[in-house]
Amino acid sequence: MAEKIATRAAYGKALLELAKENDNIVVIDADLCACTKTDLFAAEFPERYLNLGIAESNMVGVAAGLATCGKVAVANSFAMFSAGRAFEQIRNSVAYPNLNVKIIGTHAGLSVGKDGATHQCLEDIGLLRTVPNMTVICPADAVETYQAFRAAVEHEGPVYLRLGRLAVETVNDTEDYRFELGKGILKKPGSDVTIVTTGLMLQEALAAREELLADGIEARIVHIPTIKPLDEEIIVQAAKETGLIITAEEHNILGGLGSAVAEVLAEKCPVPMRRIGTNDVFGKSGEPHELMAEYGLNKDNIVKVVREEYAKKTA
Repeated sequence: MAEKIATRAAYGKALLELAKENDNIVVIDADLCACTKTDLFAAEFPERYLNLGIAESNMVGVAAGLATCGKVAVANSFAMFSAGRAFEQIRNSVAYPNLNVKIIGTHAGLSVGKDGATHQCLEDIGLLRTVPNMTVICPADAVETYQAFRAAVEHEGPVYLRLGRLAVETVNDTEDYRFELGKGILKKPGSDVTIVTTGLMLQEALAAREELLADGIEARIVHIPTIKPLDEEIIVQAAKETGLIITAEEHNILGGLGSAVAEVLAEKCPVPMRRIGTNDVFGKSGEPHELMAEYGLNKDNIVKVVREEYAKKTA
């Protein structure tokens, strides 16, 4: 079993490392440095760190101001607050003038666990992918987070980086792995069905694929770490070659990866598809893995859905 590391923890280490290379990186936090893992940066570079308290809208406004002064401004909070509470400031103060601000949303999705529905942000991808000039990234593990954050810093313009609280298995620790902004990744070949993932659902899909092979079903795994801009080419190719698409995300099926993929398929290659995610409902308090199972965001439900849809395809 590969080492389990939370993407927020990997981000904290990546932030510190990149800050040593780039003096223009400044960090703004909303009184959550221990949770967002910006405490490492704050200890090393206190002169480049601002804790603005529980005032996320102000935090994003300050980040926008720093960006106008040539800084790479990195604004941090829980996804529910960095993307939700500060949406107007992200839209009007950051994206509209196309400023170089990186919005970090940790503790996204159901895997926050016992924090419950108020903190389990399941709408952030849908919110921010509709904003012009915004890039949206949702990495699956520590390796991808490190490379994705570096790409975000190198990219000139607004970026939203969606991170999780739960420690997850590292699956991208191969010599040939490369994160490229706006590019999907073919993780496993297959000709019968394509499972399109983002975030920690990649690990669940990889496990599901092994079980499906026992049924004689070869599932292609296409991972989408950059939800906007979306790699339409890899999705259309998969649709043409497998004829069946299943999306899997730790997000509401409305507005997220499933919606983005459906939009592409409807216009460019209509094939049967089904979305796995939360079905337009709020979460609730509980243990992360129990919640993921209850809402169908796990290997077992992916296997169930693929079997159902593949049976229709071959009937």
